[in-house]
Amino acid sequence: MSARTGAKPFTEVAGHRAIRSFVLREGRLTPSQERAVRELWPQYGLDYTGQPRDLHATFGRDAPVVLEIGFGNGDALLHCAAADPARDYLGIEVHLPGVGRALAGIERAGLRNVRVMRHDAIEVLRHEIASGALDEARIWFPDPWHKKRHHKRRLINAENAVLIADRLRPGGLLHLATDWAPYAQHMWDVLDALPGLRNRAGARAASPKPDTRPATRFERRGVDLGHAVFDVLYERN
Repeated sequence: MSARTGAKPFTEVAGHRAIRSFVLREGRLTPSQERAVRELWPQYGLDYTGQPRDLHATFGRDAPVVLEIGFGNGDALLHCAAADPARDYLGIEVHLPGVGRALAGIERAGLRNVRVMRHDAIEVLRHEIASGALDEARIWFPDPWHKKRHHKRRLINAENAVLIADRLRPGGLLHLATDWAPYAQHMWDVLDALPGLRNRAGARAASPKPDTRPATRFERRGVDLGHAVFDVLYERN
């Protein structure tokens, strides 16, 4: 892995993160998902070790790496990896049925540039991903945690933003998407406060939906409810 050298423009907060952005609700695995987890994990799954990971060794080549946090059932992850074979894709998801479905999809499509992890993405970023190691980080339609008392659970917060930004290479992209307008406002509040990031669309603005982002089921559900969709794209300076 080629890690950036020199002084860091982002200062991470040390210590254990007690509040998580997700609640682990285990669903029932289908027979296909159960088989995929059992048989395909050794080939396409990565166990969390808490130690720095050499991503180039993981994928067996020196290529840019895209991280997707919370890939759900894996449809967008697999679509993007198939359409973009020059880059490697690491997907992180905590819900086992989605992991099983993604593993089965990787095998079915014969994809060589996808690996998945089942762990808290923030812990993976903190302990296993080096500074400057990612070409792009994607968080598409994270839980907005609508109620004010739950806002502390939002994945996009000041501490996590510093961590994610540091793991991007200079010029790397952070691509967020949400169909909840108050969450988009919150994203701008957080990310505009980081001097090491630049909004591609200008201050407190959304970008046009990139062709590289397929519509997700969360997006379609939001659109059906009359929600606007916000693509929030920041580049690392």
